[in-house]
Amino acid sequence: MKYGMNLLLWTSHLTSRHFPLLEKLKKTGYDGVEIPVFEGDEKHYAGIKKELDKQGLKCTTVTVMNTETNPISPDPKIRKAAVDRLKKVIDLNNAVGSEILAGPIHSALGIFSGCGPTEDEKKRAADVLHQAGEYIGKGKLRIAIEYLIRFETYLINTARDTAALVKSINHPAVQMMYDTFHANLEEKDPPKALAEAARHVIHIHISENDRGTPGTGHIQWAETFQQLRKMKYDGWLTIESFGRALPDLAAATRIWRDICPSPEEVYTDGLKFMKKMWDQAK
Repeated sequence: MKYGMNLLLWTSHLTSRHFPLLEKLKKTGYDGVEIPVFEGDEKHYAGIKKELDKQGLKCTTVTVMNTETNPISPDPKIRKAAVDRLKKVIDLNNAVGSEILAGPIHSALGIFSGCGPTEDEKKRAADVLHQAGEYIGKGKLRIAIEYLIRFETYLINTARDTAALVKSINHPAVQMMYDTFHANLEEKDPPKALAEAARHVIHIHISENDRGTPGTGHIQWAETFQQLRKMKYDGWLTIESFGRALPDLAAATRIWRDICPSPEEVYTDGLKFMKKMWDQAK
């Protein structure tokens, strides 16, 4: 089992000024961090890899797509831009030594058509993501596509729909992730939904129902960890929490109030909670 911390609690672009934070997370007991990849070049991320190696940390990454790079757009030029962007992000992931590229990269974040997804849109997403998988080839990097709540995207909102998309992508480098926050709002029975999609799940986001410190809300934690044990999950358990330190990110994630006393509580108490729940699930 590997324990990670998503850095979006502090920044949307990791730079050398955040290196002391990496040291703190390592001393706390984390195995790695999840790095937002929204900008920067290969040289920048190669520099981050040096610091990660110095601290003895591994990493995963997260990114999103926008209107200009929307994989499900009917415009072939925009879909090509989506493929090009994913190729660039994959290059940056390789530069930083990432194991997993996660996120809702199946469609543009926050863009809606006014109705549910069409079969054509699903086929477009599958085609773009298959091309991304082909670009990865036999490399170690894997993509974990993420389903979100209906207020953030409309293409896929459940584990079942995400597993179906993964099957249609039909590439070993492209699988799916499970986020406890999104599952809590969209699934009738989150642990059951996780079980049904288990063969495709390669990444887990540990996120409380209010995005605060894991273990302080009403997520079905015991049942979730029991299911992870049953499916013999041995990947990343990565905390994802958001705060108000970054106004643009707070607005994007709809964080209008302080939901935890401090980031320190999130990563210290959160790690203790994950380890306790994992042990109790034996």
